[in-house]
Amino acid sequence: MHVLVTGAAGFIGFYLVQRLLDAGHIVYGIDSINHYYDVALKHDRLHECGIDNPAPGKEIISTRNAAYTFCQVDLCDAMAIHELFKTRTFDCVVNLAAQAGVRYSLEHPESYVQSNVAGFLNLLEACKKTTCKKFIYASSSSVYGNNQSVPFKETDNVDHPLSIYAATKKSNELMANAYSHLYGIQTIGLRFFTVYGPFGRPDMAPMLFANAIQHDEVIRIFNNGNLSRDFTYIDDIVTGVEKIVSTPGIRREDVPGIPATIYNIGHGTPIKLMDFVHILEQNLGKEARKEFIGMQPGDVYQTWADTSRLQEDYRYTPHISLETGIARFAEWFKAYNK
Repeated sequence: MHVLVTGAAGFIGFYLVQRLLDAGHIVYGIDSINHYYDVALKHDRLHECGIDNPAPGKEIISTRNAAYTFCQVDLCDAMAIHELFKTRTFDCVVNLAAQAGVRYSLEHPESYVQSNVAGFLNLLEACKKTTCKKFIYASSSSVYGNNQSVPFKETDNVDHPLSIYAATKKSNELMANAYSHLYGIQTIGLRFFTVYGPFGRPDMAPMLFANAIQHDEVIRIFNNGNLSRDFTYIDDIVTGVEKIVSTPGIRREDVPGIPATIYNIGHGTPIKLMDFVHILEQNLGKEARKEFIGMQPGDVYQTWADTSRLQEDYRYTPHISLETGIARFAEWFKAYNK
């Protein structure tokens, strides 16, 4: 199967490309390589995949697997996306490219609308005009806002986002449903829950806290530590996504006659933030300096995924415990930051 992966230099995209190649797929990856965080980490991820010296519009075949081609492309460039789909044929698109980060969206809302809405539309339009009829995309657990019913179910109301980031992800789900209805494209939205692991994003808690601990800096604990998250190790995530890519046919329609569905993809186990911090301290061999502060605007108190729908349709079962996952992350972090 020929698969397009957007956000291929990103955290989840980097791992998914490798998993898809291992499964025998032919992969084309694109990424804008923007400066939301240090591009050196993105280049290091690409290097691990056999891609070096990327440049805008330059196609590079991996030196490690000839079935992987990468090109630096921005989803917001409608012409570039049009040309890509005109010259390449894709059986499936996995859209992981997005402007990420809840807190950053409070300061730069315009970048979220451009990347997460306009860029998303460009991909849907490209699929509409070609033979690509399977479109998998990253949504987010943030769409649930401060949902009081746990665990979070796909059927819960998600009409009250607490950040622009969450609002753009809800917009993606609505747009995908419309294109499924109008043009028969199978769309599958994945609500990710706090993904972590080696090569993770620097703006996420594991990297933020590990960097602060390493440099003896203070870590800020929001809501005085009274938060919980459904931490999900990266290997479990990409195993689930690869199963969805590789499984033929339409497994579920949220509305009969419209080939669109939403899945939670997480561990299914909420972890208290302070428990997470203590496990990280143990694996780094150093206690964190902590500052307990109030709730951050746009943040939520808890996340907890009900993954029964994904388990039923694709036999998704996460296996990596937080203790094992943090140990692997800490081992990588210490080696990467020597």
